[in-house]
Amino acid sequence: MDGSDRGGKRENGEGAAVKPTLRTIAELTGLAVTTVSRALGGAPQIALETRQRVQQVAEEIGYLPDRAAQRLRTGRTNVITLVLDPHEEILGFSTSLIRGLTEALRETPYHLVVTPHFADVPSIDPVRRIIRNRMADAVVFSRTEPFDERVKLLLEHDFPFVCHGRTELGTPHPYVDFDNFSFAYEATRRLIANGRRRLAIILPPRRFTFFQHIQYGFMTAVRESGVAFEVIEDVDLDSSAEDIRASVFARMALADPPDGYVCGGEVSALAVMAALSDRGLTPGTDVGIVAKQTSGLFDLVRPQVDTIYEDISGAGLQMGRILLAAMSGGNAADLQIVQPPKLNFIAAS
Repeated sequence: MDGSDRGGKRENGEGAAVKPTLRTIAELTGLAVTTVSRALGGAPQIALETRQRVQQVAEEIGYLPDRAAQRLRTGRTNVITLVLDPHEEILGFSTSLIRGLTEALRETPYHLVVTPHFADVPSIDPVRRIIRNRMADAVVFSRTEPFDERVKLLLEHDFPFVCHGRTELGTPHPYVDFDNFSFAYEATRRLIANGRRRLAIILPPRRFTFFQHIQYGFMTAVRESGVAFEVIEDVDLDSSAEDIRASVFARMALADPPDGYVCGGEVSALAVMAALSDRGLTPGTDVGIVAKQTSGLFDLVRPQVDTIYEDISGAGLQMGRILLAAMSGGNAADLQIVQPPKLNFIAAS
């Protein structure tokens, strides 16, 4: 075989293009059709070298599986759905999470499909639709609540999933989370170590689990030290940047304004910095800031402020690996990861 048939569709006797099939790949590789099918499906029983060779030939000839027939035959879609909730809290959250997930799925037969979820629709609706219509083999989602209805529904249906964030449900389930308690605790301690004596924090919406973690970390640190504190009540991390800026701008004109802010995201930190600048104050000097950093943006912000890094892309990679393990029957209690914060205290003490 000289490979002259590769690189495109074959032609039948009348010159019409013929769609490549499993049999086409079998003829080109010298393998049985069943072996080709299992190799394309990522079966671990097939040698890695054989799987890679079959995949290469499939790509060269433009082979595309008939997903409808595949679903009827196996009951599988080879689709993993990421349910995304658009929000501004974390810059680049969606692209970073997708980057990590796709890296984990690279050598598998699974394709990642994004399903949007909007704030005016109950979060359980897209998950219920995916399960009912069997639109995917597994689900990925984020922004969990303590007794998350999505988690309960997926557990009831024994439907594979992994979430970014924990719950307080008694049944173990796969998740990857960030240690938001340690983030808030270390951020607050940093401000106190730099001489700040009245601290403020902008929290997530109360319905999310990480609201409790961030609040507890902040409150633990301020109570240990005895410094004054306040929780900003009229905005949260889901508020628009302009609303956060306006809130902080107004607060800084009142008596006993905060001299240090803990910001749970880059957007809120930029809004706080804008408000301080509008008041003629220098962020990081007149008023301290510690921000959660998830992108390279704050490396370019001047004046520089202290940050604590959360690796969203790394979380996506871990979530993809955990999901594959869950789909292979892994023990849910062993499929749980909490990422530690990475301190990036670059501002002068």
